[in-house]
Amino acid sequence: MSRAALLVLADGRFPAGGHAHSGGAEAAVKAGRITGGASLEEFCRGRLHTAGLVAASVAAAGVLGVDVGELDAAVDARTPSPALRLAARKLGRQLTRAARATWPSEELDAVAREFPKGTHQPVVLGLVARAAGLGALDAAYCAAYESVSGPASAVVRLLSLDPFDATGVLARLAPEVDRVADRAVESARAVLDEGIDALPAASAPLLEIGAESHAGWAVRLFAS
Repeated sequence: MSRAALLVLADGRFPAGGHAHSGGAEAAVKAGRITGGASLEEFCRGRLHTAGLVAASVAAAGVLGVDVGELDAAVDARTPSPALRLAARKLGRQLTRAARATWPSEELDAVAREFPKGTHQPVVLGLVARAAGLGALDAAYCAAYESVSGPASAVVRLLSLDPFDATGVLARLAPEVDRVADRAVESARAVLDEGIDALPAASAPLLEIGAESHAGWAVRLFAS
């Protein structure tokens, strides 16, 4: 295992398309739910413990070898918003392309053939982590961190927030990222014994509603 591979995968410059997505932050800014550093922190905390937990659990389960089709269906069932499902599949397709060039893998090749329009990003993330020689906890950390780093970076652009303030938010959330990653791996391991329903189904209705509204905007900075 090369732990440095985790740094490559979690780096915002990895060409997986995440920079074009705000994780719901753009809609939250327009709705007045994010106005500065304090409200960004609350938004990120909520996202981490809901969408972030689900994504981290799915990614960890992918590393552990849970069937891709089952994971894809499980994420669909946990994503009521068609706009979010579409965005997640686009991100999954882009991540697959980037990963196949970086860590060639027969498994990733097979997923690209089976899901030509993309499977959900956290499903792919688990397979990519495995192709890179990483473990379930590594994949969980990557997904959990992405769930907060994306909105934080987006709000720097959306509100001209001081980047130091945005980074401070991520630093303060670090202990919670640790806990979410650990919980995600526990859930993923439970899937091996109890089946796919052992994955968490934490919901974030405002993210879903915001995504549907955001998809209809005529002008927007981010894709989702």
